[in-house]
Amino acid sequence: MFHFRHVHPNVLIGTASDRYAGWMGQIYSEERFGSAVSVRPKTVGGKRFEEKVLPVESVEEYFQHFSVLELDFTFYTLLFDKALRPTQNYHVLRTYGKHLDKDDRVILKVPQVVFAQRIWRGGKFLENPDYLNPEIFTRQFHEPAVDLLGSAISGFIFEQEYQPKKKRGTSAEYAAALREFLEKIPEDDRYHMETRTESYLREPYFRVLETYGVGQVLSHWTWLPPLGRQFALSRHRFLSGGNQSIIRLMTPIGVRYEDAYIRAHPFNQLIEGMMSPRMIDETVEIMGAAIGQGVHMNVIINNRAGGNAPLIAQKVSERFLQSNFKGG
Repeated sequence: MFHFRHVHPNVLIGTASDRYAGWMGQIYSEERFGSAVSVRPKTVGGKRFEEKVLPVESVEEYFQHFSVLELDFTFYTLLFDKALRPTQNYHVLRTYGKHLDKDDRVILKVPQVVFAQRIWRGGKFLENPDYLNPEIFTRQFHEPAVDLLGSAISGFIFEQEYQPKKKRGTSAEYAAALREFLEKIPEDDRYHMETRTESYLREPYFRVLETYGVGQVLSHWTWLPPLGRQFALSRHRFLSGGNQSIIRLMTPIGVRYEDAYIRAHPFNQLIEGMMSPRMIDETVEIMGAAIGQGVHMNVIINNRAGGNAPLIAQKVSERFLQSNFKGG
């Protein structure tokens, strides 16, 4: 019922993060992990929640069902500190590595300190002095990540936050800054960029991605246009030099993170009426386009897109297998 590893040779289906106790009975077995659940507090939208999570070794059961996993905890902290000493995130990532089989693949989110123009500190957003710092990315994240996981890493996601109209520049200015950054970091055909400001998704930006073989992350997210529109803006091109592409199903269109989280928690079922109507169809259409161009498509699903990532994955795979691409 929840087995997605063999949907198609060019399709990898996975989730944004793992270890959710709400997936017990779907992905995780009660016998093995029922007594290993821990609780961590989280405040979202002024409300306090308890997140029930499983230990890292549960990833072994995760990969019995999925073929790829996005690890998003790396977004919040670098792997090495300024003195190049391992951080807590380094040790967590190393633990994940101990539980990966040879065919398991992970996608890592690049820390926000590298790719966010503004960071939330002291109750407000402040300009990030380390934005697009190639040395920090290389020494404190990319090198230790590759050292730990090597070829198990199938992608690195650079996610930039939405830029308010009063703060943003032009697409050409944004593209020029990216070009300078990409010139200085290690060559790697696993880079993908998720740019959450629609006005940046113009030809100067796509030319930079194409020049450096960087993939365009197609993200189903609050303030971005639908997936089909994002794909059309790039003229239906898959730009990654590694012949990979990533779709991320994050939140319903027009729904803020906080509201999506509150509706979806505790992530154990689909929420009626929560998913955007065209999300599944457009995902499957782009999967078909990727297959037609010989590109491997990674579909990453967040609980906040509809309540429960495994059940959304089930809908995506069922719709895909009903489509004209089921035979490859």
